[in-house]
Amino acid sequence: MMGTTAMSWFWIWPALVLIGLTLLGYLAYRMTRSRAPDRSPAGTGAARQILDERLARGEIDADDYRRRVDLL
Repeated sequence: MMGTTAMSWFWIWPALVLIGLTLLGYLAYRMTRSRAPDRSPAGTGAARQILDERLARGEIDADDYRRRVDLL
């Protein structure tokens, strides 16, 4: 009777190892994605916001603002 109970739980160890490896792989993927530079055009939003703020404060004029926005 004891051997049957022990064998019925035998399948759980490979399942736990598979779940653990999957989680480690997912964490490694998320860590590498968070360190990768954002190369999409949407990543220029922060730069555009800084330019908007500098224009509003009067640090740059409208022509300089347009030139810099075109460079983005």
